[in-house]
Amino acid sequence: MIDFPVPEPRAGEVLLKVRACGVCHTEIDEIEGRTPPPAYPVIPGHQVIGVVQQHKGIRKDIRIGDRVGVAWIYHACGKCIYCKTGQENLCPDFLATGRDVHGGYAEYMVADENFVYKIPALFSDAGAAPLLCAGAIGFRSLSLCDLKNGMSLGLTGFGASAHLVLKLVQYLYPQMAIYVFARSRDERDFALQQGCAWAGDTKDRPPVKLDCIIDTTPVWTTVVEALDCLKPGGRLVINAIRKENGDKDYLLNLDYSKHLWMEKEIKSVANVARRDVEEFIRLAAEMPFKPEVEEYAFEKANQAIMDIKNRSIRGAKVLVMGD
Repeated sequence: MIDFPVPEPRAGEVLLKVRACGVCHTEIDEIEGRTPPPAYPVIPGHQVIGVVQQHKGIRKDIRIGDRVGVAWIYHACGKCIYCKTGQENLCPDFLATGRDVHGGYAEYMVADENFVYKIPALFSDAGAAPLLCAGAIGFRSLSLCDLKNGMSLGLTGFGASAHLVLKLVQYLYPQMAIYVFARSRDERDFALQQGCAWAGDTKDRPPVKLDCIIDTTPVWTTVVEALDCLKPGGRLVINAIRKENGDKDYLLNLDYSKHLWMEKEIKSVANVARRDVEEFIRLAAEMPFKPEVEEYAFEKANQAIMDIKNRSIRGAKVLVMGD
C-alpha cells in the first residue's frame, strides 16, 4: 500500500470514488510479466464500480453522484477501421484500464466519460463488478461461438467468467447442454450445482462430442484436450489474454488429423468493446441474476490475487472499499 494524490480529471473525464473492484487473472499476467504495463508503477484493476465525484465532459446522462462502472476498455481512437466497424477492441490505440492507465485498486480513479457505464440499482457494488470483465468477456466469447439452441457447449475452467457464461447460456439457450472441464473438485462441484449437464477433469472426455468449447484457463494443456472433444466443424474459443509457458511443450502433442482436421477451428478473444459491456449489463438486469461473489477488504488485495493463482475459485473475487 502506498499513497497517491487524488487524480485530477481532464476535459472529457470523470473522477470516481471507487466502491468495489473485481480481481481478475489478468492482474497475475501483469504482475508476472506476460502482459506488462508500458511503465511502472501502475495501479491495476479493471472491473471498477464507483460514484462520480467530478465530471468534466459533455455526456448529459452522467451526473455527479451517479454510480458507474469502468471495464478493461479504457479508450479507443474512434477513427480507425476497427472502431468504425464496431471492432474497437482491436483498435491499435486501445488502452486497457489498470494496465496502460491507472485502474481501480484505489480509492479514486479517473476515466474517459465515453467508456463508463450506468449500473442498474438492482446490483450491489460487489455484485456489479464482475459484470464489467468476467461477464462482458464471457458474453463476447459466447458471441464468437455462433451457437444455436439445442447445440452443446463446453467450458474449460469454471471461475468468474465461466460461471457467468453458464448463467447467460441457461437464459438465452434453455435447451443447450453445458459440459464443464475443471482441474479442481470444488470447481466441478460448483459447476454441477449451477446446473451443468456434466463436469470432469480437463483430461476427461464428455459423453458426447461438443459444438463449441470456451477455454478460460491460463495454460496450454486445455487447448489440445479441448480440440479432441469437438465435433467435426467445431470451434474452440480461447478467452485468455495470455497463456503461461510452463506447459507449452504440451503443444507437441497436437496431432493435425486428430485435433484439427474435419474443419475444426480456433478463435481467440481480444479485449472487449463497449457494446459487449453494455449488452451484458442489460441482459444481466433482464434475467436477473446475482453473480457468485467472494468479497475481500481492499487491504486484502494480495490475498485475493494469490487465491486466484492457487485456484481457490468459486465465482468472482471482488475488493470492497471502506467508507
